[in-house]
Amino acid sequence: MLPTDRNVATPRDYYFALAHTVRDHLVGRWIRTQQYYYEKDPKRIYYLSLEFYMGRTLQNTMINLGLQNACDEAVYQLGLDMEELEEIEEDAGLGNGGLGRLAACFLDSMATLGLAAYGYGIRYEYGIFNQKIRDGWQVEEADDWLRHGNPWEKARPEYMLPVHFYGRVEHSASGAKWIDTQVVLALPYDTPVPGYMNNTVNTMRLWSARAPNDFNLRDFNVGDYIQAVLDRNLAENISRVLYPNDNFFEGKELRLKQEYFVVAATLQDIIRRFKASKFGSTDSVRTVFDSFPDQVAIQLNDTHPAMAIPELMRIFVDIEKLPWDKAWDITKRTFAYTNHTVLPEALERWPVDLVEKLLPRHLQIIYEINQRHLDHIASLFPNDVERLRRMSLIEEGDTKRINMAHLCIVGSHAVNGVAKIHSEIVKTQVFEDFAELEPEKFQNKTNGITPRRWLLLCNPGLAELIAEKIGEDYVRDLSQLTKLHKFVDDDLFIREVAKVKQENKVKFALYLEKEYKVKINPSSMFDVHVKRIHEYKRQLMNCLHIITMYNRIRRDPAKLFVPRTVIIGGKAAPGYHMAKMIIKLINAVAQVVNNDPVVGSKLKVIFLENYRVSLAEKVIPATDLSEQISTAGTEASGTGNMKFMLNGALTIGTMDGANVEMAEEAGEENLFIFGMRVEDVTELDRKGYNAQLYYDRLPELKQAVDQIKSGFFSPNDPNLFNDVVNMLFHHDRFKVFADYEAYVKCQEKVSELYLNSKAWTKMVIRNIAAAGKFSSDRTIKEYARDIWHVEPSDLKIPPPNEPRDAGQDKTPNGTAA
Repeated sequence: MLPTDRNVATPRDYYFALAHTVRDHLVGRWIRTQQYYYEKDPKRIYYLSLEFYMGRTLQNTMINLGLQNACDEAVYQLGLDMEELEEIEEDAGLGNGGLGRLAACFLDSMATLGLAAYGYGIRYEYGIFNQKIRDGWQVEEADDWLRHGNPWEKARPEYMLPVHFYGRVEHSASGAKWIDTQVVLALPYDTPVPGYMNNTVNTMRLWSARAPNDFNLRDFNVGDYIQAVLDRNLAENISRVLYPNDNFFEGKELRLKQEYFVVAATLQDIIRRFKASKFGSTDSVRTVFDSFPDQVAIQLNDTHPAMAIPELMRIFVDIEKLPWDKAWDITKRTFAYTNHTVLPEALERWPVDLVEKLLPRHLQIIYEINQRHLDHIASLFPNDVERLRRMSLIEEGDTKRINMAHLCIVGSHAVNGVAKIHSEIVKTQVFEDFAELEPEKFQNKTNGITPRRWLLLCNPGLAELIAEKIGEDYVRDLSQLTKLHKFVDDDLFIREVAKVKQENKVKFALYLEKEYKVKINPSSMFDVHVKRIHEYKRQLMNCLHIITMYNRIRRDPAKLFVPRTVIIGGKAAPGYHMAKMIIKLINAVAQVVNNDPVVGSKLKVIFLENYRVSLAEKVIPATDLSEQISTAGTEASGTGNMKFMLNGALTIGTMDGANVEMAEEAGEENLFIFGMRVEDVTELDRKGYNAQLYYDRLPELKQAVDQIKSGFFSPNDPNLFNDVVNMLFHHDRFKVFADYEAYVKCQEKVSELYLNSKAWTKMVIRNIAAAGKFSSDRTIKEYARDIWHVEPSDLKIPPPNEPRDAGQDKTPNGTAA
């Protein structure tokens, strides 16, 4: 039959057929869950995030509903390949990296723990760009992830809401009124979020911007109807594209619009749901807000949704006519704020002029919040002008700016970092004055990952092996992995763990051969460094080590060398020159190393193009060595480190972020820890970091740097990497040279252990057995207990094919949204 024949189903048709079949199993549970929440009226948790890095949905849904075996069988009977169908699904790449992926893991855990939780964000038409590598350079392409449609979402036009921008404020005896605004409509799209095997299906609601029908058409008598219709794009641009910046603040008007858009729509939705829900009644409406914090918890994922604080105050004071003090008390008890970074360039500081133009009423409210806050500080610390300056929400200077982190701290009842060491730095350095004032407000919540996606889905061989030894309950209670300790010396188990790893490596090697046309040796050590490309994550230090290994092989080709395949992957923010140069350098080094006959298969370097969730699911289970080498004190937590640990990779890393707690759990001797600690970095800053000293003292470092500088890796353009070399010598805030020697020595220990397969695998088992703490279920239980004041529920809502119990029969029809 000709391919043009319309009767031939394509693989994509089969994917959609399967997705719709699986979705049908979700919908009944989804409706039941929402009805149950409507009746029982539990406290609701709202997770506000500008990013949700969901990846693919099909396989995760099959696993959480317990349908995978049935689907596999059905697809097989049809003569189709399940993996091929899964590969057709586009990643929902609505995030940059850790922060957005954490939000996705949290949604999975909240549903699995039976919490009445909602994720709220933006339905970006274009997610994180697709990265192409051309001639070694990163090239960005638009990620048109919706072009074939998305079977997992449902538009809910009946819940469309207006969001206002610009305008002016009118004050009268009855209070402030924000008038003459431009309206943009927020259209919600709901995606079901199934818990693991508990019939709970929560909702992620993402807002899409729509122009109202009369947008710019009120000036219709001007006659330019065509232009008026075309101008609708201006409103709809708000949800067009995700800003591709990780740990970098970009103060653009469109970005502020996005931040306010998601907040304004979400708070209207939250208040509608609060007013409509009343226990035991379908029509009564709450009109009093005293119980609001007992019914509503809002978690701000970083400062991006910080405008929620002045927005809730505006609703309470201007619309609901609450007195300021009462409104402020309710607001503070409702919000909690998670800080994700200590890098100064990442902290949001919005220019006052921009906020005044876009959100004039909110600026007034922020000024009022600040005035009362500063009056309070002044009463406690009279005449301490310097303290007032440090703690103000408004930073004076050439451009007056609003410090959004300060707004979040002042407007929340809880502030948390995302790993012990990070939370300590937040308290003692970044927000020291605030922590001194309200120490009880500051907490730690170490990040976690969902074991459903990051073990069951991506590494079924290992998941099954563990289940054979300790039973299947560990999937819901990852702390049970400690039971594996008693198998550390079990020769059969050691062999089985090694075999699973080898199978994963062979599979990934085949994938690389197919996709990248590179042949790698599956018995070489897979040394993997995948994450966003950023100076603080020190891909450059890894690159110097590659060059050092290369030079050693060239110097003494006959010497025993443990074969390595170094895999580096990640995206650079499109405007981040140094990060893009780092990608080019890695590719230039790979070009030389991979084509040198003296090196042969002893060393291969691969830059993994377009690293994303679905690619992480392939590379992580195949990894032997996980690189977590940020400068101590810069990585807030990391979650990639946890994924590697759970999947049987050993970690080489600094004492930074969650590495510290991983070492605590597994024993420092079971990780390859090297380099400066936070106090060493502080001391070096005090003395002054001089890169030249290390260059002069370390011959191998000097050789590697000289090769980069002289054009050894860029013969056609010897000056190509001048900026990189110049930065390493004169502007390296992250002190690559200072840790180089310790890193290279530590890598020698890695190679030595790798030669002893049994000892290596025993260390792997100890790591897996210690990974239980790093489940996002544990993290969410801590948020629930310490911040949201709710209890997880292990109640199993009956599935749609079973009758609900008699006590639950008086329900409203349809889904409660």
